[in-house]
Amino acid sequence: MLKLPKALLCAATLALGVSGFAQAADPIVIKFAHVVADGTPKGQGANLFKKLAEERLPGKVRVEVYPNSSLFGDGKEMEALLLGDVQLLAPSLAKFEQYTKKVQIFDLPFLFDNIAAVDRFQHGPQGKELLTSMEDKNILGLAYWHNGLKQLSANKPLREPKDARGLKFRVQASSVLEEQFKAVRANPRKMSFAEVYQGLQTGVVNGTENTWSNYESQKVHEVQKYFTESDHGLIDYMVITNAKFWKGLPADVRGPLEEIMAEVSIEVNKQAEALNQSSKQKIIDAKTSEIIELTPEQRAEWREAMRPVWEKFQGEIGADLIKAAEESNKAS
Repeated sequence: MLKLPKALLCAATLALGVSGFAQAADPIVIKFAHVVADGTPKGQGANLFKKLAEERLPGKVRVEVYPNSSLFGDGKEMEALLLGDVQLLAPSLAKFEQYTKKVQIFDLPFLFDNIAAVDRFQHGPQGKELLTSMEDKNILGLAYWHNGLKQLSANKPLREPKDARGLKFRVQASSVLEEQFKAVRANPRKMSFAEVYQGLQTGVVNGTENTWSNYESQKVHEVQKYFTESDHGLIDYMVITNAKFWKGLPADVRGPLEEIMAEVSIEVNKQAEALNQSSKQKIIDAKTSEIIELTPEQRAEWREAMRPVWEKFQGEIGADLIKAAEESNKAS
């Protein structure tokens, strides 16, 4: 029987041990938490990211998706990300005001003509820079996911800015959105999304702003007589991660995950557009509300009435950024 030298035997044993350890290494766990249902574009996007990541990085990555605030609610999820208790979130862009004022650009009313202009801006250099604008706070943006363009709703017809005067509008917690309604002499009221139906039903608020899919899923058309197809603003999400966690991933894991995220984002944005169109049709079919289409002249009047909001926040956002966003309205 061949006898190996003691030193060689020890080295072989150590090598076998290291090899065994490498094979038995646990996969990297990525917790993806969000506050909406699985059936929404955001929910489906999170599930598709899990599916592709685990298919393409078998044994290396495990993605755990927590929908419907089942892990962390709206108020706690950012803290959880910074503490490393969750690795991926997709908050509304309006939630980033306290981390960077520049992201307020997406709340400016009537800045983008359509969703194609939003895409051009987000995929351009300035839009990409905003994804990394919070790295000093350990927040890294990976992608933008659409919910869609916002429409106005009210218990009276809104055709001209003066029609909104004196009405109470529900808004997200955003300084820009508050000023947007003050510009037309309306009264903004901060209110959580879950309270909107009851608030409209009881008259605590007279109107709101949201996407067709959010209106239909929350049955807002049951308690609002009028919708104005204004396309005046944007509800989008930024998929974010803990910057230290993401940069600490092995290159052979981080690279494929970034490719998967880009692929998933295209699919999410397609789904969001399709869902908004089908939701609008469901509201039409319900025949409980009237949808008002603005003429180009009426839309220009609304834009002019709210444009002072751009100037009010220009110092915080940056004139160059607003100019780049305006330029995105010109199709290449």
